[in-house]
Amino acid sequence: MSQPPSEPHVVVTGAAGYVGRHVVTALLERGFRTRAVVRPGRGGEIDVRADVVEADIFAPDFQVASLVGEQTLALIHLAWEDGFVHNAPSHMLRLSSHFAFLSDAVAAGVQRLSVLGTMHEVGYWEGAIDADTPTAPRSLYGVAKDALRQSTQIALSDKVELAWLRCYYIFGDDRRNNSIFARLLEAADRGQQSFPFTTGKSQYDFIDVAELADQIAVASVTPGVTGVINCSSGEPVSLATQVEAFIADNALGIELEYGAFPDRPYDSPAVWGDATRIRQIMAEYAATAHG
Repeated sequence: MSQPPSEPHVVVTGAAGYVGRHVVTALLERGFRTRAVVRPGRGGEIDVRADVVEADIFAPDFQVASLVGEQTLALIHLAWEDGFVHNAPSHMLRLSSHFAFLSDAVAAGVQRLSVLGTMHEVGYWEGAIDADTPTAPRSLYGVAKDALRQSTQIALSDKVELAWLRCYYIFGDDRRNNSIFARLLEAADRGQQSFPFTTGKSQYDFIDVAELADQIAVASVTPGVTGVINCSSGEPVSLATQVEAFIADNALGIELEYGAFPDRPYDSPAVWGDATRIRQIMAEYAATAHG
């Protein structure tokens, strides 16, 4: 594999994923040369303006120094298997590979490192989640992400500017995700006129994937931004309200069968991200960009 470019650039792993492809575009739209790292065979799924690298970053013979270097402004690590399957064994089996990759990237000269986190690190919680909210994950996905957060903080935070970007409930580009919104589209494709649903009373923090990607891009390239940052809307919205709006916006012609499924006992009645810091980061970046 060739050496990283000599010009300043941002590297994005998991660039062909649901969130990753939007992060690549957000960086390019903001004028950053972007290296999009994807698994072999997925290069055609990326914004054509990006420098695409097809590689298995966890292969034993992969050399991280061929991907990043002193001209890397930031490494945004989004790569993750089975993100929509919360109790897949792969979350734990891959954990040490993620830690090794990030450690090698820092050793290769990366100055800023952003890693994608998840609200599932926290587990059950009622109310706003901030950077200091205690974590008690209830799935292998949450356990693995939380372990990676803690281990990188201990091992790398004194060597690199480390940002942990915690995400919440994502919608948009819904044919590519595994959410209730994707299932509603599939139901409409089959001609269904009704859809089994819970009470829909629980409130969550929903954010469009394009807005999320822009938050990730800006937080990742802004010097001095470190620690846990909630990439979120900061606004709790009931599941029923969000789903009814989605049905109307997409003219799906589907009626929800409220109460067909019970609410899950481990779901909070209301949980959202404290977006104070990400709003400040976005505002300061915009002021600098237009100053």
